[in-house]
Amino acid sequence: MYRKISTTLLISSILLWGDTNSTISDTNRSKYALFSSDEKIVFPSHSIECKFIGMHNLQESDIQKALGIDVKSSYEFWKDYNPSIKDKLIPTLEDSMRSFLDSEGYYDAIYDIKVSRDRVVITIHEDKPVTIQDINITSDYDISKIVDFQKDEVFTAKKFITIKQKITNSLMKDGYCSYDFDNKAFVDLDNHRADLRYILKKGGVCRFGKVNIKGSNSVDDNVIASRIRAREGKRFSTERIQESYDALYALDAFDAVGVKYDRKFYNVVPIDVVVSDITKPWYFMGGIGYDTNVGARVQSEIVRKNFMGNAKKLRLRLQYSKIEQLAEVTLFTPALFDILDYDIDSFMKFGYSNLKYTGFMEKKIYATGSFAYTNEMLELNMGFSMEDLTVSLLDDFEEDKLTQAISTGDFFLAYPFIRFVYDKRDSKLNPRYGYYVAGMLEYGIPYDEDASGYIKYQLEARAVYSIDKLTLATVAKVGILEEKENEVPESKKFFAGGAYSNRAYGYNRIGVILTPSRYGIDGAMTMANLSLEADYPLLGDIYGAIFNDNTMLTINSYDFTGDILSSAGVGVRYMTPIGPIKVDIGMNVKDPSQYGVQFQIGQSF
Repeated sequence: MYRKISTTLLISSILLWGDTNSTISDTNRSKYALFSSDEKIVFPSHSIECKFIGMHNLQESDIQKALGIDVKSSYEFWKDYNPSIKDKLIPTLEDSMRSFLDSEGYYDAIYDIKVSRDRVVITIHEDKPVTIQDINITSDYDISKIVDFQKDEVFTAKKFITIKQKITNSLMKDGYCSYDFDNKAFVDLDNHRADLRYILKKGGVCRFGKVNIKGSNSVDDNVIASRIRAREGKRFSTERIQESYDALYALDAFDAVGVKYDRKFYNVVPIDVVVSDITKPWYFMGGIGYDTNVGARVQSEIVRKNFMGNAKKLRLRLQYSKIEQLAEVTLFTPALFDILDYDIDSFMKFGYSNLKYTGFMEKKIYATGSFAYTNEMLELNMGFSMEDLTVSLLDDFEEDKLTQAISTGDFFLAYPFIRFVYDKRDSKLNPRYGYYVAGMLEYGIPYDEDASGYIKYQLEARAVYSIDKLTLATVAKVGILEEKENEVPESKKFFAGGAYSNRAYGYNRIGVILTPSRYGIDGAMTMANLSLEADYPLLGDIYGAIFNDNTMLTINSYDFTGDILSSAGVGVRYMTPIGPIKVDIGMNVKDPSQYGVQFQIGQSF
């Protein structure tokens, strides 16, 4: 006997399984509400034990999740915790268990649920599952890698529906919004087999249509439109939709953002943007924290969002730590003007900093003005900076540590600059594929006979590639400083060390490298750094990593013949929605007594 299971029926099966999870969610919401009450309410619960008889293919953790069983989190491995279930969920166990077993392909599985005063025991006999015997694909769009079912694999409804979602998501991402797609699973319960059929016609390429904007009384339409990556006439892609969401929210001028694409006219998809103006424009942050670069610190920040309208942002930042004191004011103006239909943002920055290096101190007053263009892949920033700074030796420095004279005294620098970033990674928070290229160029103007004239440039390249769950990454950096007129201040030279450089050392601790295990405190004129890293999941959202960092810092410009300081180490990453929280321990491969511990939020590749 053949029974045709359509996608709708499979979805219904999953939703029945999901209803139990909805009950769990309601329970959790009730539990969280207890914090607002003086009386603590505890729902009655039973300990639960799962016994498996048969082939033991089902995973206990999957059953626990399906039935709403409370277990300890993966990162609470040190705790003793017996799985338990709320008494109010016990009447749902029968239906939830049957739905789960069917969705996992074990239609003939037999189970028994026994409930005592303080325990629930589930005995399961899996029996023979339904396995996939035939996969037939008829498609003018390559879905072979997405349909990753294998012959003789146990047929699961959840995976069947997930694959359909992945196919439709891939089509929409690649610009095919008018596809004709039919997929079915024919399940023969008597013979325990499933035959899969995928029939797909991708249709024509869709284009974005006109962008319609409404909802804001304080931000002009042209400013909002400058953040829309779904530009009229361009190839449709859900990636551009998501990038539009991200760019609009990044303005910090709206409480809510909607980018709708539910209309279609002959493969043309209009975009409807609806926003609501921010109602609480003031933001204050203050606290005590720890940063790998500067150590323990006290910081505060005051931000006025949508300052004087049109999404301008005014920010005051104050920071104090043992090695740095900082006060900075910035003003951001989006879409100040346009050039050839390219919207240009402006930045103004004024500040004071007092930064301590290994052997010297730099005090600086600075002002910067720049214009920037940003799209989904490219960031281009051009501007002009002025710095009035004083470099002085620390009172406790040891002269024999110096490899050359530190350039101390008063300096006034004036320089135009250009910076760019081209980012083709699949994610900025935690990339698994792609590449990234960034560079900068400064030209110090010798405006009088005592002024520092120089050229400084730096290039960085990153590459990320994943093989199944293993992610491999490399980051290469090179920089040159060339003095043209007079000396440049020491702080303009290159230093290394820290989470984005050589992880066996503190931030900017490494000066000119003398041997593979010895370095000075003075800055370098030439810099090169190569980092290699491999990340692999260990348990849930916890990943392990191994890495190797290699640094060269030489005293002369264009000198790449110096010794290399190499380090190696291990790390742990905990994945969060805002990127990984990282802890790395690195040590010098020639001298393990030189080691460092780095803390970081966000990925370094």
